[in-house]
Amino acid sequence: MATPQPTYEDILRLFQETDRKFQETDRKFQETDRKFQETDRKFQETDRRFQETDLQLKETDRKLHAAIQENRRINQQVSKQIGELGGAWGRFVEDLVAPACERIFLDRGIPVDQVSQRVKRRRQGDTLEIDVLVVNQGHVLAVEVKSSLSVPDVKDFIVDLERFSVFFPEYAAMQLYGAVAGIGIESGADRYAYRQGLFVMAQSGDSVTLLNDSTFTPKTW
Repeated sequence: MATPQPTYEDILRLFQETDRKFQETDRKFQETDRKFQETDRKFQETDRRFQETDLQLKETDRKLHAAIQENRRINQQVSKQIGELGGAWGRFVEDLVAPACERIFLDRGIPVDQVSQRVKRRRQGDTLEIDVLVVNQGHVLAVEVKSSLSVPDVKDFIVDLERFSVFFPEYAAMQLYGAVAGIGIESGADRYAYRQGLFVMAQSGDSVTLLNDSTFTPKTW
C-alpha cells in the first residue's frame, strides 16, 4: 500500500509546532539568562557586602589599635603618678615620720635604740608589714603610714596591732604602742585614732606634727 502524501495542513501544523517549540526554547533561554543575571547581581551584592565588611573590620581594627595605644599611654601616665606618689610616700616616711617617731619616745624620756622602716614578717601564709618600727629595751612603737589616712585604715591597723606579737614574738614582753601618720588625713580619722589610744601624726609644711595633746594617754597592746 502506498504511503499517503502529507497534505498542506500537515506541513503547516508541523511548522507551527516547530515554531512553538523554538519559541518555548527561546523563552527558556531567556528565563535562564534572567536567572544568570539575577545570580550575577546577587554575587555583585555579596561582593559589595564583603567589601563593606572588610572596611568595617579595618575600621574596627584601627579603633582597637588606637584604644590599645591610648590604654598604654594612660597606664604609663598612671604608673608615673604611682611612682611619684611612692617616691613622695618614701620621702615622707624617711625624712619626716621616722625622726618624729624618735621624738615621741624622747619627749617622754624614753631612749630609742632602733628605728626600722618597712619591717615585714610572714607566718603560716599570712603577712604583717609595719611601716616604721621604733624599739628600745622595754617599749615598741609600730607606725602605720598612709598617703591619705582614713577611719578604715585606722581600724585595719588596730587589727594588726592585736596580732603584732604573733608575728614579732621577740617583742611580746615589751609595751607596744601604735601610731598613725598621713600625708593627708580624711575627716574624722584623726579623732577616731586619738580615741583608740593611737599617736596621730600629720604633715605640716616640711615637718610632721604630733596631733595628740598633753592629756593624751597612749594605749598599750
